[in-house]
Parts: sequence; structure tokens; C-alpha cells
Amino acid sequence: MSKYKLTALVVASLLTGCASKIDEQQYQSQLQEFVTKTQIAEQLQGQDELNWWQQLNSSQLNDLVKSARTNNHDLRTSQLQLKSALARLGGQKAQYLPQGGVAVDATRTSIGDANTRQSAANVNLDWQLDLFGKITALVNAANAGAMSQAEQLRALQIEVVASVVKGFVSLQGNKQKQQIIALQIEALQQSIAVLRARVEEGVANELDLNRTLAQLKQQQALLPEIEYAQFRDLATLATLTGQLPSDLSVIDEQGLFTHAFTVSLATPSDAIALRPDISQALFEFSQANSLSVAASKALLPDISLSAFAGVVSLGNNQLSDTAQQWQVSPRVEWSLLSYPALLAQRDAQQYLSEAAYSQYQQVVLNAMAQSELSLQLLVKQSQQQSYAEQRYKYANNAFLQAQAMYQEGQIPYLELLDARQDVLIAQENAIDSTISSLLAKVNTYQVFNGRWSYALVN
Repeated sequence: MSKYKLTALVVASLLTGCASKIDEQQYQSQLQEFVTKTQIAEQLQGQDELNWWQQLNSSQLNDLVKSARTNNHDLRTSQLQLKSALARLGGQKAQYLPQGGVAVDATRTSIGDANTRQSAANVNLDWQLDLFGKITALVNAANAGAMSQAEQLRALQIEVVASVVKGFVSLQGNKQKQQIIALQIEALQQSIAVLRARVEEGVANELDLNRTLAQLKQQQALLPEIEYAQFRDLATLATLTGQLPSDLSVIDEQGLFTHAFTVSLATPSDAIALRPDISQALFEFSQANSLSVAASKALLPDISLSAFAGVVSLGNNQLSDTAQQWQVSPRVEWSLLSYPALLAQRDAQQYLSEAAYSQYQQVVLNAMAQSELSLQLLVKQSQQQSYAEQRYKYANNAFLQAQAMYQEGQIPYLELLDARQDVLIAQENAIDSTISSLLAKVNTYQVFNGRWSYALVN
């Protein structure tokens, strides 16, 4: 707990101050320097983690990842939202330029027996001069908003890729478990056939037969759950890739869990500091700060320049025999009577800026905690997998010994049945541990996503 308090203190000291415009690059550099000093995940430093899922050497998985990145509807929605944010940024930048339009009109008026005609063409311009930086502050806010949306898209890319890999691993694991359960059922059925014959011959008793039948039903009861889990995984993969479950087919890959799959990070500090959730929180802070600056600038006068130029024709509707006219009107507008409302709006926006800064600090701390937690999970699952494999090895040796002793008449059948039950449980536990260990590695890549996620959006 004291370590996290120290982390919060250091981050707070690094990330203080509220300038007229937030320097995002400086904040990111400070954070990278801080994370480097913490030495989180130094033991994982090694090869580059770009396209880390390809370590599993599965063409099916690679195709699914590619399909998800292309066809996922959530990604498509986020991409369109980013385009919208960029369009709003362009609209805000256009406020630097004069605004106005062109008008052409013709009028015919009749009063009694008198008819009059008039035509005119004119250009109107209104130029808001950014002498105090209000437009610049709003442009900075729009830019930060667009960058925040871009980071949200990157975060979604990470979620989609990691979910596809997890869904594929889970599906293959459930397929493997189904095959093992089927083999176990087949072995139990063979034992039951032998026991029935021995019961009829009076060599064995019905207790042995009923205990074996109970084990058979216990294994058969696992099949509906495994089949449902497979469909759930398939439905998840179909949704991620923009398909229906009926349109997606995934074949068994028995060798998936035998491939060497390790967690290796080229630069662990960057893998944390460049996470999109941290960057998004930083840009949201920058946006709130820029809006706070704009609210402060609203207390100052607005200075603008209006211009009018055109021609007018009296007596016809065809712009002939025209007379020129123009007008230039500098204007200073100061909302002195609205000062109480403007002050309240400024204070409100300043509080929002402080809240966004506090949220940014919390996101940094959450990222640090998640990183350390993922490493602890990685170690835990690796140890459990090792113990589960040893347990299965010893349970299987015990079953083979019990089988030999039973055939020699040294132990009763119930002891052999108990040994079989032990090896079934140990085998299922070993498979679950293997799957959990692989998913823990995927989770580590998902948490340490700062570098490889940039390759997804390029």
C-alpha cells in the first residue's frame, strides 16, 4: 500500500500545473521517465511484441484477427466518430477566417398604380479577430477532443484483438476437453461392459458396477456444458468478426497448446506509459483545460470587423445602371452586464479541468496497478500449471499401478475405481491450468499494450 502512495506522490509531483495549453508530449515524456524508474516487467524485456499472437503459429487465428480488424462494427463506429471529430476540428479552425456570404436579390413592388423594381448583389464579411486567444483555445480543445477519440479507437483495437485471441484459445481448449471427456467415457463404457459380464458370472458385485456407472454419468454430464461453452466461444468470435455463428467455422488445432508462447516486451516502460487509456485521459485533461482557457477569454472584449460591398440597381431587376456601395464597421463588444454568468461559467470549467486532471492521475495509477497485477497472475498461472501437470503425472502413474495390482488381485475394484477418478480429475485440472496459463499470457499482452497497439492503427 505504501508503494502505491509513493507512486501517487511522484505522479502528482511530475504532473502539476495548468498552463494555457497542455503540452501532451511533455507529460508523456515525464510519465515514461517515471515508469522507467519503477522497473515494472523488467524480467519480460526481450523481443519486440508487435503481432504477438502470431507466436501461436495458427493461420486460423491470424485470419480471425485480420477479419475482426476489418469487419468489427464497433471499430467501424469508432472510426466514423473519429472522422466526425476531425471534421469538427476543421470547422473550428475555419473560425480563424472571415465568415460571410454572397446574396443576389431582385424585388418588384406595386403600390396602387405605381410599380417599382430593384435589384442588388452584395458580399457580407464578418471577421472575428483572435486578439486574446479565445478561438485558439477552442481550436486546441477540438484538437484534444479528436486526439482523445483517436486513442479511444486504439483502445478498442486492443480490446478486439485480445478478445479474438482469448476466444480462439478458449474454443480450442473446450474442443480439446471435449475430446478427452469422450475418451474417458469410452474407457468407462468398456469397463462397464466387462463389469456387467463379471456380475452375471458372479465374480464381481453390483456395487462396483453402480460406482462405475455413476462415474460414467458424471463424465457424460460434462458434455452439454462443454458444447455450450464451445458455442459461446464461437458466437463471441463471430460477433467480433462481424458474422453470425452459423457463418463461422473453426477447426480443431491440437498443437495450439504445444507452441512456445512467451511474453516478451521490447520496452516495458513504453508498453505502460503509451497505453491508450492514459493518453486518452491526458487529452481529455488537455481539452478541459483549453475549454477553461476559452471560458476565461470570454471575460474579455470581442473585437470583430464587419464589411459590406455590393451594387444596387433602382428601376430594373437586371443589375444594369447600378450604383456601388460599401461599408466597413469595426466593432468592440464587451458583455459587462453578463459578467456574473461568465464568471460562473469560467469557475465551472476550471473545476472540470481539475477533475479531468485528477482523473488522469487515477488512470495512471490504475495502469500501474493493472500491470503489476497481470504479472502476478502470470506467475500464479505458471506455477499452477506446473503443479497441475505434476499432479496428472503422479495420478496417472498411480492409476497404472492400481490397474496392475487389481489384475493381480492385490486390491479390490473400488480402489482401482478411485484411482481412475483421481486421474480423470487431475487430467481435467491440467487442461484447465494450461488454458488459464495461456490466457494469462494473452492478458499480459493486453495490459502492456502501449507499443504494439500503435501498429494496429497504422
